[in-house]
Amino acid sequence: MYSASDLRKGLKVEIDGDPWVITDFDFCKPGKGTALYRCKMKNMIAGNTMDRTFRPSDKIGKPSLEAREMYYSYSEGDFLVFSDAETYEEMRISKEFMGKNFYFLIEDSLCEILLFNNQAIEITLPTFIEKEIIETEPGARGNTATNITKPANFDNGYEIQVPIFINQGDVIKIDTRTGEYAERVSKA
Repeated sequence: MYSASDLRKGLKVEIDGDPWVITDFDFCKPGKGTALYRCKMKNMIAGNTMDRTFRPSDKIGKPSLEAREMYYSYSEGDFLVFSDAETYEEMRISKEFMGKNFYFLIEDSLCEILLFNNQAIEITLPTFIEKEIIETEPGARGNTATNITKPANFDNGYEIQVPIFINQGDVIKIDTRTGEYAERVSKA
């Protein structure tokens, strides 16, 4: 159990059987009376938010979270199969749960999966991935002075905006947190 004085931004707590993460924290000590700990929290399963105020004597539950490093293995119908890095135990997670992050999965890439009661609630992908451009318009020579972008497609159907100098067949680095172009990978 946590006491109210343990609360801080980013701390994960359990309230009413659900895991919550504190997104904003404010300590208030009025002139008289007890101190107040005001928190804005986000439900890690449903995604909804709430404001809650705690007093110094309040006790807050500690969620039973487990972070496991797993490799993405393959896609099977509506599910993605991950393999534990140590035990090789397989776990299936729905493509719907992944959202747009599904496009950034590369076979055998190491991901961190956060589990609550043996259910995946958060998947952290590698920060950068490298993908080859399958289709894009050819770039115009000499048109490099401005920040002009153009659409480019990957083999999995994802479309991204890239600088005008990127060509079909180029390998680029993508930031998985934003889903945007980071840089072109030099050809060896």
